[in-house]
Amino acid sequence: MNTEKKAWISDKAFFRLVLIVSIAVFAVVVLLQYLPADLRPSADFAKALPFTNATINSIVSILLIFGLRAIKSGNKGLHQKYMLGAFLLSGLFLVSYVTYHVCMSHTKHEGTGMVLYSYYGILLTHIVLAAAVLPMVLYTVYYSTTEQFAKHRKIAKITFPIWLYVSITGVVVYLMIAPYYPFKYFPF
Repeated sequence: MNTEKKAWISDKAFFRLVLIVSIAVFAVVVLLQYLPADLRPSADFAKALPFTNATINSIVSILLIFGLRAIKSGNKGLHQKYMLGAFLLSGLFLVSYVTYHVCMSHTKHEGTGMVLYSYYGILLTHIVLAAAVLPMVLYTVYYSTTEQFAKHRKIAKITFPIWLYVSITGVVVYLMIAPYYPFKYFPF
C-alpha cells in the first residue's frame, strides 16, 4: 500500500528548481567576493552581521542536535519543529550572509603558519560542504513535506552530519576571522 502523499510539485520540476536555486546561490556568493568596493552600498548595520551570522549558525547547530534527539526518541512532531526552525534560520542566515557581502569588502585572514593553514583548511571544507548541503537540505525537507519518509530518512542520514558540520564550522570560521575585520563589532 502506497501511503506517500501526492507532491505539490513533480520530482522532475523540483529537481530543476533545486538545481536553479543551488547554482544561483553559489554564483551570487562567489561573485560577491569580487564586487568592487565602489559598487557596494554604504551600510553601517552590516558590521553587526558576521556576529549575527555566527549566532544564527550556533542556534541552527543546537536545533539540529535537538531535532536528532527528538526523532531518535520517537517524537516526530517535536523533530519537525526543531528542523523547521533550523531550516528557517538557515534561510535567514543566507539572506544575512549575502547582505553582508553586498555591503562589505572581503576580509583577509592575516594569521601565519599553522593558524593560517588551519583557517583555510576549515574554510575550504566549510565552503565546499555548504554548497553541497543546500540541495540536500531542500530535498530532505521536500521528502518530509510530501510524506516520502523512506526517501526522507535515507537522505537525512547524509544531510544531517554535513549540515551540522557546516553550521558549526561557520561559527569557527567567524571566530578565526573576527580579529581581522577592519571594524570591531562585538555586542559585549
